[in-house]
Amino acid sequence: MANTNKNEKSCMATCRSIRTSPRKLNLVAATIRGKSADKAVAELTFSKRRIAKVALQLLKSAIANAENNHNLNIDKLVVSQAYVGKGFVMKRMNARGRGRGARILKPFSSMTVVVKEREE
Repeated sequence: MANTNKNEKSCMATCRSIRTSPRKLNLVAATIRGKSADKAVAELTFSKRRIAKVALQLLKSAIANAENNHNLNIDKLVVSQAYVGKGFVMKRMNARGRGRGARILKPFSSMTVVVKEREE
């Protein structure tokens, strides 16, 4: 999904239903906030976190939206915002001793990346 503000040269991409907790995804989003687009791509490419691959796809999608849909210069792009939202939670049961059950929570989250053209 691409969207832009009319008075700013920015573009965004959103990914929903990412199978990780928002707390873990926010750690990945914090590493790319405020960086230039090429440095953010390099940061996510060599990250050891599993969810960094999804964040990398999302960042590349935002860069492609900026280039193709809004004719922005990709060399001047900066990640102006990268924020994470909470999604739904799948609830499962795990058998425990003495006939009891323990709840397992499997959280989902969403992430939005906004890239903006740097003014010089």
